[in-house]
Amino acid sequence: MSWLRLVIPIVVMAVTIAILPSCKTAPASTKAILWERELGAVAEAPISPNRAHQELNIKVDLIPKGKYGRRIFRRMQARYITIHSTQNPTGDAYAHSKALKRGALRGGVVGYLCWHFTVQDDVVIQHIPTDERGEHADFDGPGNRYSIGIEMCEHRGNDQVATMDRTAKLAATLMYYHQIPVENVRAHYHWPREGYETPNKNCPHFLLEGGRPGTNWRWFVGRINRHHERLVAYNEYLREKQKQEERDRHSREIVQLPCLHRFTCFGAFT
Repeated sequence: MSWLRLVIPIVVMAVTIAILPSCKTAPASTKAILWERELGAVAEAPISPNRAHQELNIKVDLIPKGKYGRRIFRRMQARYITIHSTQNPTGDAYAHSKALKRGALRGGVVGYLCWHFTVQDDVVIQHIPTDERGEHADFDGPGNRYSIGIEMCEHRGNDQVATMDRTAKLAATLMYYHQIPVENVRAHYHWPREGYETPNKNCPHFLLEGGRPGTNWRWFVGRINRHHERLVAYNEYLREKQKQEERDRHSREIVQLPCLHRFTCFGAFT
């Protein structure tokens, strides 16, 4: 057995050396860790849908009905949420809203681009109702036909990390109201565009790695899910509160039952 005492340390050292290179944190992981550190962990306390909506600071500035991206009414029942980034260093959410309202962005099946929300660090602007189809993902594919489109701003002076978290909160709220599962939150990359040399767009580019979803994207979806869990937990909190109120009511009714006989009431033995 003495030979084992010599061999085991050598084997352990060899395995350690082999593992060390793979333990180095990849740049993508480092970015996600830094973002999480800057934002802080998502609170675990339940949050009401009304409170969550207020925190989003949504400004409704719709494209006029019957104009540009809404010139043809096409009802949509949302099944997915699609996340984009504007790749525009000069346009904030308000500038994008103005562009959509005057038909400045051409493309798509109806001839004009449109999506549902644009997010920057301090505000969310809504452009079309969530039960109407947009033109933001894949022409006549499922990305347009069934998904709510969200654009994240990238203009100079915008806090990109705060924008990502506001977008995560918005996506979580939309999941809650539309009963969309977290696996149906997709990057624009997910919807291939027929006829393009690169069908799967590198979008949102700062959340992708090598043009594909990876560690950063998984971090972002995980943060969306944690925000969503707070909303779901609020429902459970309300259910438990209602049960407790019902128990308290029954308890009061029992205590207040009229005494028909001094021996028939609890504690009436004098």
